[in-house]
Amino acid sequence: MNLMQPFKSELGLTTGIITPVSHVIRRSLSDMRGMYADDAATERILAQEGDRLIYEVYPVDLPEEEGHILHSTTIIYPGRVSDEYHMTKGHFHVKRDRAEIYLGLAGHGYLLLQTDAGEVSSVPMQPGTIAYVPPYWAHRTVNTGSEPFIFFAAWPGDSGHDYGTIEKIGFAKIMVERDGQVALVANPKYI
Repeated sequence: MNLMQPFKSELGLTTGIITPVSHVIRRSLSDMRGMYADDAATERILAQEGDRLIYEVYPVDLPEEEGHILHSTTIIYPGRVSDEYHMTKGHFHVKRDRAEIYLGLAGHGYLLLQTDAGEVSSVPMQPGTIAYVPPYWAHRTVNTGSEPFIFFAAWPGDSGHDYGTIEKIGFAKIMVERDGQVALVANPKYI
């Protein structure tokens, strides 16, 4: 590892934006095709409303290697696809034995976790919640509120992201609205 100079970033606690902004990862509904349980609803929304923005990630520009602590903020915008709340794609770490930590900054949502064996856990999050993602758990976040759900995340630099496994098998459970309440239900598309 090369010797790096210390530096600082600024975090807008209400906006979720980290500056300086090196780049922003934006995921729109078209990027999430196949991730929601109701594919027909996804296509209907795209045809009728256009390609709505689901979430943005503001990463700090650091080498993705051992010794560094990568960190970012994520903003998930409110909304649903059919009755399923807006969410991130979700991933395992390539190095499965790496953990991650989240800090809720604004809004309300859940951290949804799953093991390779399909064991599911969910952690409610709000401003001030510190949620721990243990090694070996896939994780995604879900906005169950009516305002942007914003959180800060930090993880080891050599973790890597395995989105492919989740794209292929999905999560065993999904977060939906049932009778005006948040519900965790079986995912009909889970393989």
